[in-house]
Amino acid sequence: MTTWPELVQTMLNPAFYPHPTSGVKLMQTQMSYLFLTGEYVYKVKKPVNLGYLDYTTLEQRRRFCQQELELNRRLCPDTYLDVLAIGREMGQLRLGGGTVEEYAVKMRQLPPDRMMDVLLVKGQVSEEMVRQVAQKLADFHQRAETNAEISNYGRLSTILVNTEENFNQTQKYIGVSISQKQFQSIKVFTDTFVEQNKGLFEKRVREGRIRDCHGDLHSAHVCFTDGICIYDCIEFNDRFRYCDVASEVAFLAMDLDFHRQPGLSRHFVNSYVESSQDKELLKLLNFYKCYRAYVRGKVESFKLDDPLIPKEAKTAILAAARRYFEMAEGYR
Repeated sequence: MTTWPELVQTMLNPAFYPHPTSGVKLMQTQMSYLFLTGEYVYKVKKPVNLGYLDYTTLEQRRRFCQQELELNRRLCPDTYLDVLAIGREMGQLRLGGGTVEEYAVKMRQLPPDRMMDVLLVKGQVSEEMVRQVAQKLADFHQRAETNAEISNYGRLSTILVNTEENFNQTQKYIGVSISQKQFQSIKVFTDTFVEQNKGLFEKRVREGRIRDCHGDLHSAHVCFTDGICIYDCIEFNDRFRYCDVASEVAFLAMDLDFHRQPGLSRHFVNSYVESSQDKELLKLLNFYKCYRAYVRGKVESFKLDDPLIPKEAKTAILAAARRYFEMAEGYR
């Protein structure tokens, strides 16, 4: 079997690819290696089990590569190109042949300077740009799949599973990235809101507002290129992708708030409501903004325990986590 260092070393060699490239840049997350070749990106899933995802078998990685391709083509059709086998032939790893040892998703490389989060820092995102994102999202949500199974993810029982999971997983960070007061006030707000709005949540289910969404809609996943590409949706866990469209809208609105652009955040929400005619969404906006900010605070807090992240980088991570939790409390 291929060892990961061998695979990484092989894929860092420009000669591995069937197209010209002057060099290969490696990026990685907890779950994937990404090889940037200039024109194309090749994404290989790591054989890990993180609890909320399981890539430990070759068959699972093949299946999730295929799912990533199909799901992301909904909002970024020209970027996600193919799933390629990486095989061994004559003792050498190569793309597309031999005894299959791994799989890679092949994508067009998007321009990094046109990412929404980069443009926000430069003050180069306009109201018209966020209006276009809102319109694209509303059209997508209108077409996105819904059925009885998907709708179940909008029921109170599932919402409470999600929120309780958040609180359980962040107790260890009380006094680190979140204060006891913040933790308690956010929990009280969350539990009270759900209790007092049971009818509203049930109405959203009946009206088909629970859809197969993107699942990870923040500004780093929006690219203003030839049209608007919204990429890198969640393929590894349906529970994170099946949600009320209000939750998805709240995620990007919260992220715009995080980038200190409350005006753009309001314009995005208002544009979405205008396109979708989903005025009821506004009743849920702060609840889901609070939920999404809390999730981001939780994820940043997890990084504090990652031994592979340098100590000096954790100062900024801690600051981000604290800010997300402050924002979550502010949405009460």
